[in-house]
Amino acid sequence: MTWVLATIITVLLPVGALFSLTAAIGLNRLPDLYTRMHAASKAGTVGSGLLLLGVGLYSQDLAVFARAFAGFLFVILTAPISAHLLAKSAHQVGYKLSFHSIADDLEADRKSK
Repeated sequence: MTWVLATIITVLLPVGALFSLTAAIGLNRLPDLYTRMHAASKAGTVGSGLLLLGVGLYSQDLAVFARAFAGFLFVILTAPISAHLLAKSAHQVGYKLSFHSIADDLEADRKSK
């Protein structure tokens, strides 16, 4: 393993772990479904993606890296879309925002239907 590859892996894994930790803390500390979902979809996606890339590079095997990269692409492409659809569905059934929230931009759409 070259020192460049080792340095890249050394950066990817702790940064990915920090993003995942931030997502976990956000899930526990944030007040409502929408902010929790935001933490899980943004920080969790970046954290798991960086961890997958780091592990794929660490393996130094093309087949393992290809699977890790495919997993990375799948997570990056599907997590934001699924979080958006879940939040929109929760809003449509009437799940209320926290009192900390300032504006509800979807309320006008809900009232017009």
